[in-house]
Amino acid sequence: MSPSPVPWRTETVSVAGINLSIASAGSGRPVLVLHHDIGRPEPALFDDALARTCSVLVPSHPGYDRSSRPDWMRSVRDVAVVYQWLLGDRDLTRDLTLVGLGFGGWIAAEMATMAPRAFKRLVLVGAMGVKPERGEIADQALLSYIDYVRRGFGDQRAFDRLFGAEPATSRLEQWDLNREMTFRIAWKPYMYNPTLPHLLGGVAIPALIVWGRDDRIVPLECGERYQKALPHARLEILDGAGHFVDMEKPDELASLVTRFITEA
Repeated sequence: MSPSPVPWRTETVSVAGINLSIASAGSGRPVLVLHHDIGRPEPALFDDALARTCSVLVPSHPGYDRSSRPDWMRSVRDVAVVYQWLLGDRDLTRDLTLVGLGFGGWIAAEMATMAPRAFKRLVLVGAMGVKPERGEIADQALLSYIDYVRRGFGDQRAFDRLFGAEPATSRLEQWDLNREMTFRIAWKPYMYNPTLPHLLGGVAIPALIVWGRDDRIVPLECGERYQKALPHARLEILDGAGHFVDMEKPDELASLVTRFITEA
């Protein structure tokens, strides 16, 4: 028998003049989940799995999905500051675990460097943000948005199950709008911050780095760089998954994260 659907609540809050759309569900230890550059998937299977044991907060990034687009925003670090502001207003920082998926992992890493002792734990899953020394982060400008999303799956059948062999026009339009916002804030240099590796050494909290073995968007060497740069990090590699681990292995990833959060 499949688990019962998780009831999500949605709200819109104003931060820095941005109307942020925020979904929340569950109870227990607080977790902020920051999603990919393609936006939050629907259905969000990983979010559902995590919300069965944790209190989960999931914002749409500024300019993505249901959140308004600020004309002034020009960097991923700007996004990180907005989320710090949001958490400060809600007095959530001290016991909170940051979970960043892909592009959201870069945002989470920036947040951790801003407040290196403020959070409980840090989870980065296939995170952008650091430059690979040998390979490359896949360039969305060279791929159609459909091909980019498909490239993020190790198993194309998982893509078809979630989005259909031919995704709806409304979904394709949203992927294109999200990509446009990504170019605005993460274009030069593309998908990394050259200062970030130098700042990660101050992050004093435990960190879990998770990577799909078949990630063709962000090379595994980026996960290895994160592990080396963060003082209290370990790396877990999941077989049978590409970049979108949360979509291909939602229950396995949620189990890993939950165990990490509850470790002594």
